Amino acid sequence: MALGDKTDIMQKLGLIGGLSWTSTARYYEIINKAVHRALGGQHSAPLLIESLDFAAVTDCVTDDDWDCAAIQLIDAARRLETAGAGSLLICANSMHRVYDRVQQAVDIPILHIAEQVGRVMQADGVEKAALVGTRRVMTEKFYRQRLVAHGVSLLPPDMALAERIDRIFYEELTVGKVSRDSQRFMKSELTDIAKQDVQAVVLACTELEMIVDVKANVLPIYDCTSIHAQAGVDFILG
Repeated sequence: MALGDKTDIMQKLGLIGGLSWTSTARYYEIINKAVHRALGGQHSAPLLIESLDFAAVTDCVTDDDWDCAAIQLIDAARRLETAGAGSLLICANSMHRVYDRVQQAVDIPILHIAEQVGRVMQADGVEKAALVGTRRVMTEKFYRQRLVAHGVSLLPPDMALAERIDRIFYEELTVGKVSRDSQRFMKSELTDIAKQDVQAVVLACTELEMIVDVKANVLPIYDCTSIHAQAGVDFILG
C-alpha cells in the first residue's frame, strides 16, 4: 500500500477541549506528532475540536451542578458528531464524571480516559498504584472504579495532596502558569509515594505533566494525557 493510500483511511477524531486549553494544546501536539511519526512527510491528524469556555464549565462544577456541566459536554459531542467525527475524546479527567450521559447522547464511541489507562496498566501487570489528581478524581468512584476493574488496587486518597493539586490546577496550570514551587512540591510528593507499597503512579490530571517530569521518577508514572491521546491516535490510524 502506498503512503498516500494509508492517509486515505485515517479516521476523523473529535476533541472536547477547553477543559483547560493548556491540556487541549498538549493533546493536539501529542496526536499530531504521533501521526507524523507513523506517516511521515507533511501528514497531520484529521481533528475536530470543540474548545469550551472553561470558566462556564468551572462555574457548573463549583456549584456542584453536574447537569449544567453535562449539557455543555453533550452539546459539544453532538456538534462534533454532526461535523463528521468518528470517535471522541473528552480532554479532561474530572469531566468523565458525566461520561455515561455524554456517551448516551451520541452514536459514536467516546474513549474513556480511565479505561485506556487501566488497560495499559493491566497489560504491564501493575496491581498496586497511587492515584494523583484533583480532588474529585482522587476521591470519587467514577474514576477509581474504572482502574480497579482492570485489577489495579489503589492507595486511599490523600486529601491534603488533593486539595493542594486543586489549587495548583485552578490557580496556575489552567492559565498556563508553571511555578518552581509547584514543581518542587510534586517532586517531593512523588518521592514520598515511592516509599509506599505501590508499583506505579497514575497522573490523573491532564495538566500535571506541565510540572511533573514523567520520565524522571523512581516509580513508573502512567500519564493519562499521553495514554489517552495515544488511544486517539490508534483510532485515527485504525
